Formats: sequence, structure tokens, C-alpha cells
Amino acid sequence: MSELFDRIDALVASRSPLPPPEERKRLRQAHGLTLDEVAGALGVRRATVSGWESSKKPTEPRGPEREAYARLLDQLAEIYPAPSNAAEPDPDTAAPETSGGAPLTDVATTPVDTSTHTGDATAPSAPAAVPRPTGPAKSTSTSHRPGAGKAAPARTPAGVDPRFENGPLAVIDVTDGHVSAYCFGGLVLDVPAKSLPALVDWTLQEAGLGAPKLAGPGKDADPLLVLTEAALERYGLPLTLTDEERIAGRIPEGHKVIKQLARAKWQLTKRGFGPWARIYRPAQGSERSCVQLCIPSWNALDTRHWGHAGQLPPAELAQLLGTYATRVMTPRGSAAVTGLELMTALHPPTRASAPDANGKRHSEHNPGSLGKDPVDCAPCEAPDGHPLLADLPRFHVRGPDQKLFEEAYDWARPLTDDECMHANLVGLDVNLAFAAGANGLIVGLGAPTHVKAPVFDPKLPGSWLVDLSHVDLSKVKLGKEWVELDGSLLPSPFTPKGEHPQGPAWYATPTVAYAVELGYEVTPIEAWVRHDNGRYLDSWYNRLRDAYLATMADLGVPADASPKEFLAAMDGYRQRDPELAIVVSAVKATVKGGLGKLRERPRGEGWKPGQPWRALSRPTWRPDIRAAVISRTRINLHRKVLKHAAFTGQYPVAILSDCVVYAVDGDSPLDFLPYREGKPLPGGFKLGVNPGLVKWEGTQSVLWGEGVREQFTAPELNLARYIKDGTVTDQDNGE
Repeated sequence: MSELFDRIDALVASRSPLPPPEERKRLRQAHGLTLDEVAGALGVRRATVSGWESSKKPTEPRGPEREAYARLLDQLAEIYPAPSNAAEPDPDTAAPETSGGAPLTDVATTPVDTSTHTGDATAPSAPAAVPRPTGPAKSTSTSHRPGAGKAAPARTPAGVDPRFENGPLAVIDVTDGHVSAYCFGGLVLDVPAKSLPALVDWTLQEAGLGAPKLAGPGKDADPLLVLTEAALERYGLPLTLTDEERIAGRIPEGHKVIKQLARAKWQLTKRGFGPWARIYRPAQGSERSCVQLCIPSWNALDTRHWGHAGQLPPAELAQLLGTYATRVMTPRGSAAVTGLELMTALHPPTRASAPDANGKRHSEHNPGSLGKDPVDCAPCEAPDGHPLLADLPRFHVRGPDQKLFEEAYDWARPLTDDECMHANLVGLDVNLAFAAGANGLIVGLGAPTHVKAPVFDPKLPGSWLVDLSHVDLSKVKLGKEWVELDGSLLPSPFTPKGEHPQGPAWYATPTVAYAVELGYEVTPIEAWVRHDNGRYLDSWYNRLRDAYLATMADLGVPADASPKEFLAAMDGYRQRDPELAIVVSAVKATVKGGLGKLRERPRGEGWKPGQPWRALSRPTWRPDIRAAVISRTRINLHRKVLKHAAFTGQYPVAILSDCVVYAVDGDSPLDFLPYREGKPLPGGFKLGVNPGLVKWEGTQSVLWGEGVREQFTAPELNLARYIKDGTVTDQDNGE
């Protein structure tokens, strides 16, 4: 009997009431306790205790930790009672209670400012308001009982879509035979479903999961369920994929769970049941019935971008993915897939027309979008193997006069004798460089038009065949003045390897416009231009910029910090909250991956050169847009390099994508960047967290750099690749 009473006591203790996060923090500080001391006493991590006290994204303890934490707070409350003038909660805004008496609140969906930002990409920008848990912290021990109808709070805070009271996603886990759904913000729901089809039904009918559309004519985000290994076992799915299944990207169609879904009239997309499975029924009018699954143990969360997210406890994983979902969008697959889907979500291809004579509306093209049908690229924009190039000889190699080759920088040069006398190599890295390159960029929306001997128009997106070999970097125009530079120490802005062009070549509009900006005339031979164009990526940039800035601010790196404060804030920022740091990495991967998807190449499936591949059927397969963004990003960096060289006489020794390395005497960017009274060189490098500004990438000694060059003689050696930690391996250099 005593054992039974012990279990009852433990069950009661697991629901021990706790004060709000602000009061918990007050009590700890009043007694002079640090986060580390509390964490050590309770046997948890420091970040866990910090989460319990967070007013922005509170989490709640569970099990024996909750009982011990409640005991600690009760004792501290007796010593340090709350001030007598403490405000009573407003009955109109207080959190509703469940049958268990614990407060229950929802995620407030505060809209992110997506107003078009048309200024300089380096202009300061305050983090936009983003969805955060509001009101008293949600208790992770609070859950709805099976069969309680709609699993959502009785009342919803203002600004929250009542259809999605419980947030965009849930992590499904099983403990002691009990299935729970861990939602964003700390809420935990009971899951009565005993099979995967029943889980899908419960999600759509009772769970209150999903997210509202990001644009007027768009579609609401489908709910996302993340299945832990325990949930996979519960619902009859393998814990990991075999090598054959991993290569195929799915489990066999004859699997028993897929048969269960088919019997319940659920369908899978053509990609089948893989790490990011979509389960749906055909839409009925405007009503969608679709649930997305994410399976971390099947490598759904790529460790390159999501770090250790797949190993997090369910509540912490729900918080991490929920933060990303509310600031960017509900993940639709890999970071690259989500980046591409975000473009479409912000610019849906169709919209409802005005009523016709009978009052009926029809689907029509949504202006400013890429439409619902794919368009052919220009032959020069087509990658090797494209159907447009099927008539070329089998082993034909296209040169720059046949192929548009706009890529990021990978350039390096030997140090001069003077540079060898300096102490260090210091690297600067441009924040969200490719996002900044997309900001304000005019891109084509429709099919290209071929033009012979056109007059160059810098506002007309397209691909231009033009000879830029006459552009001399030793004498260029910066603003209204001509300046002389050492062109031998500078990379060409027109080629990724920094080589001087030797004749006519295809370039995207930003590259040709830069030649004109430097003071040189251009005479295109021919062009493929797009008269239907617009700033398609502006809202995409705004959304990702705001997500990045808001998350960096949460990590203690504000947008308005001075250069010195910024460098101090960036020192060790990832360790302040490792989970939020993962969100930052995921946002960066969303930028680069989304742009990469614009020119997705064949992915197996028996493809042969000259045949179409699956990605070509998407309206978002647009290699011209990718080329334009990369072109502008490379030009933005080169412009800063020129301004810096003209003002300081310092030239880069290596550039890799968005990282540039200088040989200097100091060991910090503040030792060589030309700040005057806190103001940076106009048009040059500026320290800060905003996209387009730079951060310190790393410092190594000049002796290290020369030693690397002596040890590794591969021609592609680029010191910018290793400046961060100085580690170079034979494998890195292909030896």
C-alpha cells in the first residue's frame, strides 16, 4: 500500500503549482543564487533553469525536478514575500484554467512587419515583433484528456487565430505507454490516437495545430508533427532507415503503416513516406486536409543546419522548431525546401478574381508572383544536361560566351613582401550576405525575350553577352571621382575566381551594371531580358531578416550596438542559449538553401543528360534569379573592397563567398577598419548584426598563413576557408 501512496504522491508532485517566471527569477535573485547554483542543486542544465525563468519563451519543469523546484521556490517565498503592491491579474486577460486548475495560455501570433525595405542593405533595422508565448507560463504538465473534444483552451488571446490555438507544430512522444503532444510554448496535450491514421485525424480535428497564411491569397500552413523514436515504435514505424531506404528516401510502399493510411483513404505525395512525409486527402473547396511529419531519427533535421536538435527532449525540440516556425514558417522539409516554399507562401501564384456577371469568382494570376506554370530559361542560363542543350555534342564544354557563370567568390593570392611584415590575418564575414543581395533586387517574373545588339538597361533583369575585358581596376570611378589603385592586388568583380575576363561572356544585370558604375562603357552583343519583372524577393528578405535579428537579439546581440559592443556581444553568443543558436543556423541555411533550390539539379531517379528532371516542372525553378542574387552579392562585396582599398591602401589576400581576409598588424577588426568618431567609411565595411554588415570571422598569424601555403600547394588553397579556427587538413585540399 505504501508503494501505491508513493506513486500517488509523485503524481501530485508532478503538478506542483509554480509562480510565474518573473517571480521565480525575483526569488532566486533575492537570495543571491546564480543560475548555475540552482541548476547544480536540481541536476539540470543552466539553460534549463534560464528557460523556466524566461518571460519571452518560458518552459516548465516536469517530474521530480518540478517538485524540488517548487519546494525551493516555496521556501524562498517565505523569506522574501512578494511586495504588497503587486498588481492583481486582470480578469479579462488572465489565463483560463483547465479542469486541473493549471493556467493555460496560447502562442500570440504577432504579425511580423513585412513592409518593403528599399534602402541600403546595410541600413540599421530593428528586430520585428515575432510570435512569443504570452501571459503566464504554460505548464508542461497540463494536458487535455482524451475525448475532451477540441484540444484547445476555452478562450484565445487577442491576435491568435482560434483555429491554431496550440501553435504550428507538436512533438509526439510516448512515456510509460502514454502518448503526449508537446507544443510550442510549453503546452502538452494528451493524444488518444492508437494508430497513425487516427493520429492524423486527431491532429486535424482536435489538436488546434497549424499556422495562418503569410499572404492574402495564400494557404494556411499545415500542422507539423515531429515523431520521436518512442512515437515511431508506438505507431509501427522503423526507428531508422536501412541503407536502401535512405538512398530511396522512403520506406517501401508495401509497409503496413502505408497500408493503414490507404485503408483510411489517406494519400502520400510522390516522394512517399520519408523523413518529411506529407499525408493528405484531396482538398474539398478551400478546406485542406493535410498533415506533415518530421522524423528526426530518419535524418530529417540535417545536423549541418540543425545541430543537435534531433537529440533534444520533446519539450525543448518543440520550442526550438516552434520558434523557427513562428519567425520564418512551419518547416516544409529541409532548410532549402523551406526557403523555397517561403517565397511561394509570400507570393502565392494565384488569387481570386473579382466577381463576374453571375457573382462567381475565378482563379487568376497573382501579380508579382512567378505564376503556377514553369517557364523555360534562356539557353545560356541552362545548366549542363538541360533539355535545351540536348543538341550539343556529348562532351562539349561550354565556355563563358555560351554559359552564364555567376557564382560566389573563391579567390586568393600570395602575400606581398609588405604584407608578410604584418602580424596577423583577420577575416571579416558578411551577415546574411545573400539575403542582403536579394534585398531590393529586380528579378524576372516571366519568360525571357531574346534581343540582338541591345542597349544596356541596368533596371532590366536578364543575361547579357558583353565584353568586359577593357575594365581596368587600376583606375576606377568611385562616386564622382576617378581613383587609382593597384589592380594586381584586386580580384576581378566579373569572375568567381577573380580572373580578368578575356573576351565576351554572359553576365547577369548587376555585374554589367557594376562595370558601368566603375566608369566604363558596355556594348552588349545580345541578351535575354525579362520585361515582366519585379522585386519578388523583398518580402522574403524582410521575413528572414526579421527572424535573424529577433533571434540574435534574444542571444544578446542587439541591432543598435556600437562596434565595440557588437564584438563583445558576439563573443560566445552561441553558448548563451545553444537551442536559439540552432535557430540562427537554420535561418542562414534557409537563405542559402532556398536560393540554391532555384537551380536544383537532377537527383538520381535514372536521369540522363538531355532529359528533363523533376525540378524543371516547378515555376520556382529559376536559375536566372539565383544568378542575379549571387551576382549582386559578389558585387556588393567587391564595392566594399574597393572603397576600403581607396581609403586605407589595404587590399584583401583572400575572399571566399562572403568572407574576406586582410593582412594587418592588429588582431581585431577595430584595429584596421577606418572608423572615425564611431562612424564607418561610407560604402565600406561596417561592424553590426544587420544583413550586409560584417562580423569578425577569425584571426590567425601571418606565419600560420605562410606555413599553410608551404605545406599545401594545391592551387585551390584559400586561406579564407580556414581563417576561423586555423585547422587545415589534406582532405580539405584534395590531396
